[in-house]
Amino acid sequence: MKGREESEIKSESKSQEIRDSVINRSNIRVETHHHHHYPSSKSEETKDSEEPEESRLKEFLERPERALWSIALPVMAGMAIQTMYSIVDMLFIGQLGGDSITAVAFNMPLYFFVMGITFGVGTGLTSSISRAIGAENKKRADNAANHGLIIGLFLGISLTIFGLILGKKVLSTLGAPDEMLDESWDYLRVTCYGMTFIVFAIVFRSILAGEGDMKFPVMVAVIGTVLNIILDPIFIFDLDKYGGFGLGMGVEGAALASVVSQTIVFSIFVYMLFWKDHAYISFDLKNFTFSPEIMKEILWVGIPSSISMIIMSFGQAVFNYILVEGYESDAVAAYTISGRLDMLMFLPIMGIATGLVTTVGMFTGAKRMDKVRSIIIYGISRAFVIVAIASFIVFISAPYIMGLFTDDPVIEEIGIGALKTLCFAYPFVGIAMPCGRIMQGLGRGVPVLVITALRVLLISAPLAYYFANNGYDIVWIWYSIAISIGVSAIVGPIWVWKTINSLEEANSVN
Repeated sequence: MKGREESEIKSESKSQEIRDSVINRSNIRVETHHHHHYPSSKSEETKDSEEPEESRLKEFLERPERALWSIALPVMAGMAIQTMYSIVDMLFIGQLGGDSITAVAFNMPLYFFVMGITFGVGTGLTSSISRAIGAENKKRADNAANHGLIIGLFLGISLTIFGLILGKKVLSTLGAPDEMLDESWDYLRVTCYGMTFIVFAIVFRSILAGEGDMKFPVMVAVIGTVLNIILDPIFIFDLDKYGGFGLGMGVEGAALASVVSQTIVFSIFVYMLFWKDHAYISFDLKNFTFSPEIMKEILWVGIPSSISMIIMSFGQAVFNYILVEGYESDAVAAYTISGRLDMLMFLPIMGIATGLVTTVGMFTGAKRMDKVRSIIIYGISRAFVIVAIASFIVFISAPYIMGLFTDDPVIEEIGIGALKTLCFAYPFVGIAMPCGRIMQGLGRGVPVLVITALRVLLISAPLAYYFANNGYDIVWIWYSIAISIGVSAIVGPIWVWKTINSLEEANSVN
């Protein structure tokens, strides 16, 4: 629906690294506080012989809570850095004026559309790889990763062509006013040129997440984010009058900074994964063999996940339209700013949820449903408590926070109201969002789609439209979002538990 609900969308760094313990009887790699090092595998024969030596399965089974945090903490750290960039980016764009903020805001549904498709497929890829590793089938895990690269190439090229040909028309359809359309299109057009690199960065991250390695993707994300922050003012502003160098490209510059940084991120991934063999997973596209079964497994989770995120993107567009028509463009600006802030709120949720995809996937592949149950209870309870505490802090500091982003009293007032109202719903996102990722780890993609459609299409968007068109105060728009979150937090756990019960019954029969 917006940044608060996506953020399914962004990457990661571990505050405390863990060691790999002895795995499957012999020759085990040990991780220290240095970088990961994975032995290369140059042939199919070598790959098969290394399979029992490199998997993290035994460590994950022995210490599931520690395994969860070994993934969650890097995710949180990486997303924190990316979110800080998003906030800094908005601060820079805000200096161009409220119209520029709104112009960029109309790109957000398209951004979430792209991220939704890519992250959705990436989730299917992570789930497939983690379950293959859980079943101790490295060859299948490698093949799944190679299929992911093919999918990534197809998506990157397709989305680039689509954006360049139809992007401006889509922006107009989404409600961008004529006076802002050119500026919105400037931002989108430049972004399209780097689309393939953005897609591949997510694919590489998803592959490494499947094997339980989040440290390296986070390190790369940090490099890209820092570079982005450095390039933003250089590309956006004319700094000559301050004695510096600046291109003065406005919102185009903000987009170009992102494209350049993502290109560098892509290059680092390629170098480390293909030349340095920094992965348990092995890439062998020269001998790639298409497998309908593996493709189906990836897409069975990936497509529903992608569609669910597209629905959230649609929800974002609907909310922008509702706010413009019912409450003027200032409401869109406030909504966009508050959405960037919510990303910080959701860091622990996204970290834990991402960790649950891998851990649940591995434990399911190993047919250890007892471990699946225990890690689910542990993860969701921690997410709820952490976000409840964070919500209280945001609630009492909302005026100060909004004042950092804008001096427009109207935008500030609307943004404060949004933050304070949604703080009561945020902790329940700590239940709803992990449930969706758990189902993906279990190899089930459809429940995520159903719950998202229920939340966005049947609850929040219709309610918001009704309130806006019947003279209700804007706070009722935030109530509609809160109600939808509450419903998801009820339906999600029920569906998860029923699915686990059915898998246990199937395992007992077999």
